[in-house]
Amino acid sequence: MNASVQATPRAAPEPLPATRVAHVRAPLGERVAAWRDQHFYSLFSSLGRMSARPWASGLTVLVLGFALALPMLFWLVYDNARELSSGMREAREITVFLKPALDGPAAAAVAARWRARDDVAGVEVRTPEQGLAEFRRMSGFGEALDALGENPLPSVLVVMPKASLDAATAALLGTLESDPATDLIQYDAVWRRKLSGMLHLGQRFVLVISALLALATLLVIGNTVRMDIQARSGEIAVMQTIGASNGFIRRPFLYAGFWYGLLGGMVALALVGAVELALAAPIDALAQAQARAFAIHGINLRVALAVLAAGTAIGWFGAYLVTMRHLIAGRPR
Repeated sequence: MNASVQATPRAAPEPLPATRVAHVRAPLGERVAAWRDQHFYSLFSSLGRMSARPWASGLTVLVLGFALALPMLFWLVYDNARELSSGMREAREITVFLKPALDGPAAAAVAARWRARDDVAGVEVRTPEQGLAEFRRMSGFGEALDALGENPLPSVLVVMPKASLDAATAALLGTLESDPATDLIQYDAVWRRKLSGMLHLGQRFVLVISALLALATLLVIGNTVRMDIQARSGEIAVMQTIGASNGFIRRPFLYAGFWYGLLGGMVALALVGAVELALAAPIDALAQAQARAFAIHGINLRVALAVLAAGTAIGWFGAYLVTMRHLIAGRPR
């Protein structure tokens, strides 16, 4: 008897439960050490790439040095002029030259009459002899003055206004000018206000020039880093393919911008120092010719560190903008 055997299908094997691979975080010390090693490698590898093309890197650093040196020189001129003007006494005195016919007692009588005014704080009398002695000391024409037969200088009254308001001082000026004993009036506060306006304009000029040259520095560094990115586009594409993060790709270019800014700042300080040495002797000769002691200061340590910090910050920021633009756009071509 033929017996038909019906095969019973086997039951499918049950799937094995999925096993999770536990993600073990490295200790904090190891992570910090790895982060430090990556930054040190990027720092010195970027410097090595710059030294591999010395002519291109040197020209870029020189351009950056000149761009950073110009605002420093303008700032030095402005700061020395500001300190020189602030060292002067606040010019509130009114110098009144009396008629040449008035002698010493008459000048003293005019001074006593003006001291009695409510808007006058004090009056100083300078005799013709005192004026001639002061002119002899400051001008250096002693032998020429000895040839004069008589003293041509008049008596001078230095009037100190009690009020510092312009309106009250203008009223006092009008009264003194209309006095019969007055020959000429000199009021130096007008010149002082003009000097303050010129210094304010110089300050604004320095700020505008510094901003424009900082932008030029940013563009130079950004264009240099962009060319470096294009030259290494294949290497960057491979790193993006294997999953490298944007921070890992961006880091060498950021340090390249750091080096460009730092070296450019050092070149700028060297250029400013050379200009100071070249102008030191003419400035000393001018001070001696003017018979007035004034010292011209240069770049101190605080300003030098600020320039280096500004240069590195501009270089870092310029490189960051360029690399972010290429990373956001995708794989560089």
